[in-house]
Amino acid sequence: MRMLSEQEANEIEVTWEDQQSINAFSRLNSTYADIEEDLRIKREEREALDDLSMELELADEDEVVLYRIADTFVSLPHAEALERLEADQKLADDQIDQLAQSLDTYDNQMKQLKVKLYAKFGDNINLERD
Repeated sequence: MRMLSEQEANEIEVTWEDQQSINAFSRLNSTYADIEEDLRIKREEREALDDLSMELELADEDEVVLYRIADTFVSLPHAEALERLEADQKLADDQIDQLAQSLDTYDNQMKQLKVKLYAKFGDNINLERD
């Protein structure tokens, strides 16, 4: 066995299948970044719901609460606002779990492609995230 010279190492043939794997990795990586951003936003929304929950605990139960539904604020009785808030918190938790599972799935697929591509191209390819 001998070490490949730098010129020989750079002359590794890229087959059609290799290019398809590289493209697939690129698509997965892009989607992964989008899901990460969605997850960050959803976690911020969940924190806002937690803050709202604390505020509603301190509010007078006889007062009407302005509750946001989509882009509109609606006047709701305190009890109904609490019910909607709990439902929104549960929905946010479910969405966070789903996004986290999607990240795991994409991460596993990218790891499989990394193993395959690094095995063939070694240091001639960079598949690491920033």
